[in-house]
Formats: sequence, structure tokens, C-alpha cells
Amino acid sequence: MNQPPLLPSSITVLERGWLSSNNVLLHGTTPDEGAVLVDTGYASHFEQTLVLVAAALRSTEAVRFVANTHLHSDHCGGNRAISERYRCPILIPPGDFTAIESWDESALSYRLTGQQCERFSPTGKLQPGHVLQQAGREWQIHSAPGHDPHSVILFEPESATLISADALWERGFGIVFPELDGANAFAEVSATLDIIENLRPRVVIPGHGAPFQDVPGALSSARERLNYFQREPTRHALHAAKALTVFHMLEVRQSSAAELIAWLQATPILISTWQRFFSAESLGEWTAQLLQDLVRTGALRQDSSTISVRGS
Repeated sequence: MNQPPLLPSSITVLERGWLSSNNVLLHGTTPDEGAVLVDTGYASHFEQTLVLVAAALRSTEAVRFVANTHLHSDHCGGNRAISERYRCPILIPPGDFTAIESWDESALSYRLTGQQCERFSPTGKLQPGHVLQQAGREWQIHSAPGHDPHSVILFEPESATLISADALWERGFGIVFPELDGANAFAEVSATLDIIENLRPRVVIPGHGAPFQDVPGALSSARERLNYFQREPTRHALHAAKALTVFHMLEVRQSSAAELIAWLQATPILISTWQRFFSAESLGEWTAQLLQDLVRTGALRQDSSTISVRGS
């Protein structure tokens, strides 16, 4: 857990690794009120999520409902387990509601990215422009497209606390997935950063990494990174491919080079990224070079028979 000085005592942040997003508990004023859980981590970590959440709840407090900032698998993979354990509803951004109801794994990105998520049923929407009431505080819901077209962020003005999901990290922001499909989403990232700046948060709880207070510094770093990607969209595409590969390796832990290459060449979003940005090379050449780069920079470790995430 990470509790910066400016974070209200009614908030507990469960800082996770890069496979699972952070989980944020907004405690109630009394145990009977219950807590709101913002984001639930990745599917393969659901047992750990259950243990961490149970340990962080206060006294006889239970989870009142789950609120998802967006529906990438590392943010909602524990939804089913949490909702079954606490018999609680799930609220999601409205843009994904139809896809979730029909469980369209292509529209939800799970099939495209080669990731997994246990099916769950939402019962309500986090409507931008509305507020989420918890413990006498009003959490404003703001639309935050860019990383994901339907993402939202949550802001509590009294404490000036922002739950930014993957719209702003201390050193950047999440992959801008719509750009990989040819959409002009860099402009949406910029607009979302403007929204965050105008909210003037004193403390930010990101989707990954520790909460932080140097918001102007984080915004400056994010804009610098965004400007670079706008000038060099191929660099963003390569960054995305590498990040997705490392994410996969965090899940499987280790793999043979042949197995990893096969996964790279069978994952739809990586195939389309190659076709759009790197087709001057063959798919085999590009995936082999991608793997070599990740090993050379230390993101992955390779011995005679296996590849793994460095440090695992």
C-alpha cells in the first residue's frame, strides 16, 4: 500500500505490478456503508486481488460496488471474482456497455491483444458529467479518451484527488490503442491532459505506479512524450508492440523463443501493427528483431532454452 501525505485517510491504494492495475478502495464513513473498489486487476491475479482487498477493508466493511475506469483486461480481470465474493454490482463506462452485455471479445480488445478476462455482468454506468457519491464526497466522472476511447477518470474536488487510470502516469501514459488502428487519438490524449490540468489535482492515483504529487511535472513529461509520438508515430507503434510483449511475458512467466514468436505472429493487434507500420520487413524478420531488442535492452532475459521477464 502507498499512502502519500496528501491522500485522504478514507482512501487505500493497493499498488500492483504492471500486469495488474492498482486497486483503489474508497472507504465508507461506517462499515455498514461499504467501500467502492476502483479497478480489479488482471484475471490471473484474481486470487491475490481477493486477499489484498479483504485485508484492506475495515472491520466489517464489504465492497459496496466495483467501478471500472475502463475495460482493459488489467483493470477489470478481477471483476467476476470480486462481484461473486461480495455480491456487489459493477459500474462501467457507458461506451463499452453493449459490448460487455454481448461479451464481444473483439470489441473489448481481449481477442485482439491476446489477453484474458473472466466474463462479468455490469449493472450500471459511470456516466461522464455525473458524480459518484461515497463517504459524503462527490467523485466527479470525467471522460478521458486517448489510451482507450471510453475511459473515465474520477476527481474529488475537496481533497483534489484524481484517479487517473492510464490517462496520466508519473512518467507518461498508457499505449494509445486507437492510433494503432489509424484513428487520430493523439489529439484525444492531449485534450485529456488539458482536462487534468484544469482540474488542478494535488495528488494523482495512477493506474500503474505509486501515487504522486508533482502533477505539473507529470503533465510536462506526458506532453513531451506525446509530442514525440505525434512526430514519430512509428516509434509509438514499436513501443506498443514491445509493451504488449512484455505484458504477455509477465502473464506466462517464461516461454521458449519459438513459442513467443508464434504468439507474436498470431496476435491480431501485433499483426495489424506490423501491416500498418513495418511491412517493409517480413513478419518473421520484424518479430525476430522485436524479440532481440527486448533482450538487448534488458526488458526480457534469454538463456539457452527459455525467455523470461528480467527479475522474475
